[in-house]
Amino acid sequence: MKPAFDLLVIGAGFSGAVLAERFARVLGKSSLVIDRRNHVAGNAFDEYDGAGVLVHRYGPHYFRTNSERVRAYLSQFTAWRAAEYQILAFSDGRLWNFPINLNTFEQFLGRPSSTEEMEVTLAKWRVPLARPPRNSEEVIVAQVGRELYEKFFKNYTRKQWRRDPSELDPGVCGRIPIRTNRDNRYLTERFQALPADGYTPLIQRILDHPKIEVRLGITLRDVIGKVSFKHLVYSGPVDEFFQHRFGPLPYRSLRFEPETLPVPFFQPAVQVNYPNDFEFTRIVETKHITGQVLPVTTIIREYPEDYGPGREPYYPIPAPEAKAAYARYARLAAAYPNVSFVGRLATYRYYNMDQVIAMALAEFDRLTGSHGGHGEDHHTAPRRNTATTA
Repeated sequence: MKPAFDLLVIGAGFSGAVLAERFARVLGKSSLVIDRRNHVAGNAFDEYDGAGVLVHRYGPHYFRTNSERVRAYLSQFTAWRAAEYQILAFSDGRLWNFPINLNTFEQFLGRPSSTEEMEVTLAKWRVPLARPPRNSEEVIVAQVGRELYEKFFKNYTRKQWRRDPSELDPGVCGRIPIRTNRDNRYLTERFQALPADGYTPLIQRILDHPKIEVRLGITLRDVIGKVSFKHLVYSGPVDEFFQHRFGPLPYRSLRFEPETLPVPFFQPAVQVNYPNDFEFTRIVETKHITGQVLPVTTIIREYPEDYGPGREPYYPIPAPEAKAAYARYARLAAAYPNVSFVGRLATYRYYNMDQVIAMALAEFDRLTGSHGGHGEDHHTAPRRNTATTA
């Protein structure tokens, strides 16, 4: 007889792990969780490299949330290390405070200034719009004008997405705050922290339940027909699930180049953006936020790449034609009531970690007829994808 499970979960990242854990712990239901990689935690995977430095292998993961439900849920499985993520930008041969704030403005002027002067000056620089911004170029020039847009946003966005900001949704650049105070933090959510032992141990603990079996290095094709299950949880690319019936969806991929150096620190912040220089977009040095004390450090340079054979799909493309292409898959997915499409790739949306966790918790509520509770912040939990929300 085939091994039988209540859930077959494709992907051992946050969304799949949370749903498997909820069904196991709350309902006593069994899950088989598989992942084609040889580790759990998905793109949040972190590990100690050969020099003993804790690194994020698939790009930096800065956890933050305003959702008490998400924070309380994860806190069952981890202690926290408080972290404020500070980022700099390298442009015109020097480092700048970023996101743009009063300190950046003073750097630009070359003298002390004030919030009042910054507000008056930005009002002169802005390119006014008589309607809401329709793309990422408009959303920035309407706030800070063209000079600062070109210094920090234009070419970084072109490298990251291989598209001009004018071709991308307003939220791509609009998610980065513009401030007139001295707040140097990259993010503004109330809770900002890292799992004390790392993301990988956190997800290992979420999956550590006798009703959950984890198999790594295998794909959906490897298990279909060999196990029986009542419900499928899928967190991979939605077009891949449907064997590209309507053609492949566009994604961006990344290449990471780590380098260990014989110094305690290489740069003055966890992340330095390079909008106008070099082929990479940023250099990340996680020691700034993990608190490790070592005589060496590891930096990781991040190179955006086109998605294709042998490359990972990291980012759905936030552009109108990509959304329209996804809408056909969303309508198809809605016709599969025994499949839950969760996560960034399965819903073709650029979600943060807390939003993915909130999505998984909301999907558990939907499948079980629960009304959430436990402090759920409904504005943080994305709606279940349907054709109307694509």
